Amino acid sequence: MRIGIVGAPNSGKTTIFNALTRSATAATAYSSGQLEVHTAVVDVPDSRLDRLAQMFFPRKAVYAQVTYNDIAGLTREIGRDGSIRGPLLNAIAGNDALLLVARAFQDPNVLHPNNRIDPAADLAAMETEFLLNDMVTVEGRLERIAAQKSRGQLEERQRMAREEALLTRLYPLLEEGKHLRQVELGVDELKMLGGFGFLSLKPLLRVVNGGDDDEEGMYPDLMGGETFLLRGRLEAEIALMAPEEAADFLEEFGIAEQGLNRAIRRCYGVLGLISFFTIGDNEVRAWAVEAGAKAPEAAGVIHTDMQQGFIRAETIHFDSLMEAGSMAAARSRGLLRLEGKEYEVQDGDILNIRFNV
Repeated sequence: MRIGIVGAPNSGKTTIFNALTRSATAATAYSSGQLEVHTAVVDVPDSRLDRLAQMFFPRKAVYAQVTYNDIAGLTREIGRDGSIRGPLLNAIAGNDALLLVARAFQDPNVLHPNNRIDPAADLAAMETEFLLNDMVTVEGRLERIAAQKSRGQLEERQRMAREEALLTRLYPLLEEGKHLRQVELGVDELKMLGGFGFLSLKPLLRVVNGGDDDEEGMYPDLMGGETFLLRGRLEAEIALMAPEEAADFLEEFGIAEQGLNRAIRRCYGVLGLISFFTIGDNEVRAWAVEAGAKAPEAAGVIHTDMQQGFIRAETIHFDSLMEAGSMAAARSRGLLRLEGKEYEVQDGDILNIRFNV
């Protein structure tokens, strides 16, 4: 799971990156000569995995992971038509979801590019840039199809005709300000769009980067859904503290849950992910898979050979195992099930994949 952190210069993007990754990257670390992306990989906290490790005493417990990419400000590499170009576009499009950072904190020593603090306007401007970028991409592709669709083999001409019909349908929606993630698209249509790097198709989170004393009640028109407040500077400091010290600061500032945990949970939500577990002598491990995935797809997350040679999955839910107290007790009670290829994996399932290749 790759999450791109995007925002205007001086929005506190790198501070948010530090808060979410327990990093100490300097906010001025970008060079003027080339685009840089700061990257950090963090574990997905999961108390269920901790409980499984306590029960089975494996050599190690392996958490699911999130990769955060802190991408240089959006004023870089913006074309004359307003679209995002070159390395900046590639850096943004290469993520599974985007986290937009809008500045709400006041600091006379850090100027806002537009000389005003208006997080709602900043969020709207970024999303408008994504729409504009996608419109330019569609226009360019339709022009190329028009020049090429009478050439080549029949199969290729038919493919271009289908692509042209889809893009022609989507372009007016983009003009109206509708993001592609809001459009109902079939599996084949999504595959057709997959290579274009459409930014408005990406799942989106919005972070309002507030001051130390800010609360979500200060921004009633923004909060809710995929938008939430983080006190970036404060959270970045807390992220580097020892757990006991961090707990004291969270209580002092009335923060119910640390920002890095809140962000990961919301990332799972916008990407439609759930977690399942595997257990062995060497490790207990958490894996992320899309909600609604069938057992062979979950097996494929572990290893492609398991999906190709899938036979069945021995399954028990975490809650059932905890209630039984041990795997032996769960087995004696008949709580373990054998599920086939059509079984839809549930959040919290523990799977033992049987396969043959």
